[in-house]
Amino acid sequence: MAVASASPLPAAPSTKPATAPSPPAPASGFLALRGAPRLRPAAAAAAAWRRLRVEAIRTQREKQRTEVPVEESAPVREAAAPLDGVGADDPMVPSSDESWVVRLEQSFNIFATESMIMVLDGVYRDRNYARFFVLETIARVPYFAFISVLHMYETFGWWRRADYLKVHFAQSWNEFHHLLIMEELGGNALWIDRFLARFMAFFYYFMTVAMYMVSPRMAYHFSECVERHAYSTYDKFLKLHEEKLKRLPAPEAALNYYLNEDLYLFDEFQSARIPCSRRPKIDNLYDVFVNIRDDEAEHCKTMKACQTHGNLRSPHSMPNCLEADSECVIPEDECEGIVDCVKKSLTK
Repeated sequence: MAVASASPLPAAPSTKPATAPSPPAPASGFLALRGAPRLRPAAAAAAAWRRLRVEAIRTQREKQRTEVPVEESAPVREAAAPLDGVGADDPMVPSSDESWVVRLEQSFNIFATESMIMVLDGVYRDRNYARFFVLETIARVPYFAFISVLHMYETFGWWRRADYLKVHFAQSWNEFHHLLIMEELGGNALWIDRFLARFMAFFYYFMTVAMYMVSPRMAYHFSECVERHAYSTYDKFLKLHEEKLKRLPAPEAALNYYLNEDLYLFDEFQSARIPCSRRPKIDNLYDVFVNIRDDEAEHCKTMKACQTHGNLRSPHSMPNCLEADSECVIPEDECEGIVDCVKKSLTK
């Protein structure tokens, strides 16, 4: 996960021979701090910010040592060139890209994500399907929050980019089907789980709308943190329950979504992949969760791309879409839909 660049943590003290005496403690001790002059408000705020920053970096590094990294897609599409026609009054363009602002935004996002994870861990523990139901209810909220703000900008004539609307709608469509799968598995059986999921989603929506209007970059990074947690959660679940999941049938909602003849929206939300380059197989419940996990990885990469303004384009509207489609390395027996995909690209 992309984290803010920061100065390195204090170096560990150098090792010394066991016989070397330790330096004597100061005579005044900890109580000497009471006699020290008070810091000015600006200095106190700076000191508090440094402590928060160091703590956020330490928490993130500890998480990275235990978390499974999001795997890269293959094949990977080249980064898109910035969109044309972006003016200085564009509400999507930050006034300045100061590094301290980025660090502050990402530190808050990491803290908020870790707090949400602590709540979910404490409430659900081994109730996996209920946890997934809550997670998917929350995970789809940012995408229609983004769409709401983009529609408002478009209505007032401030900003118009169809690619963002297409990709975000495809993301919400994908998360909606994840939610249908969890409901079919019984994740919403208890009213308390339904209440908690919808209660959190309600406030998360308005928080995301406000965050997106103030700083789209911050909102996208927050969604990246949530999607990265979702990927890690599903990956750990697969490793713990692989044999059991392989003996269970796939839900009908998963079959209808992943094996649908029209997978245009399935290709649309994966901005780092070439259309038609990923076609899931569904033989059992294990395959379903593998595909959900991989979907979360694609969401994570799309959210990371969105943090650079103008870096997002619809996979089906790229100038090199047809050339990329023709270069996909896919077995012939898995490539029946590629002709339809190319035809759809031609009509765009």
